Amino acid sequence: MKSEVKTVEEYIASLPEDRKEAIIRLRDRVKNNLPKGFSEEMNYGMIGYVVPLSLYPKGYLGNKQQPLPFINIASQKNFIAIYHMGIYADPKLMHWFTDKYETSYSRKPDMGKSCIRFKKIEHIPFELIGELCTKISVEQWIQAYENEKKIKKRKTE
Repeated sequence: MKSEVKTVEEYIASLPEDRKEAIIRLRDRVKNNLPKGFSEEMNYGMIGYVVPLSLYPKGYLGNKQQPLPFINIASQKNFIAIYHMGIYADPKLMHWFTDKYETSYSRKPDMGKSCIRFKKIEHIPFELIGELCTKISVEQWIQAYENEKKIKKRKTE
């Protein structure tokens, strides 16, 4: 369910009471652990952390109006989600996260390509999400994105 609100504060205010605290805690973890350079904004109807156009003027998918997304936090219909593009782009980081999650929480994470879903608020690993946020700098994310674009371009040639 994509939100149409314009600010992060409006997004949080629009959430059901049982989700607000979890989203606020996730937001704090992300903001307090992301390396310098990422900025927070509403992105795709979610709370987003992006590489601003001032640091990456090429924009996402060549759109010079769209900053390069990195992490999003969302309250979806049946779960809370963290969308972390780094775990999609870096198999080593994905392995680190899933291994650490399974070791710490005795279960496999509910995941898609870049999505980590939490159907129960009590299953959100706030500390682990904070640690995950420290793993990729703005410069590393830009480089990973550029490398992926080059690989895709070669496959289409």
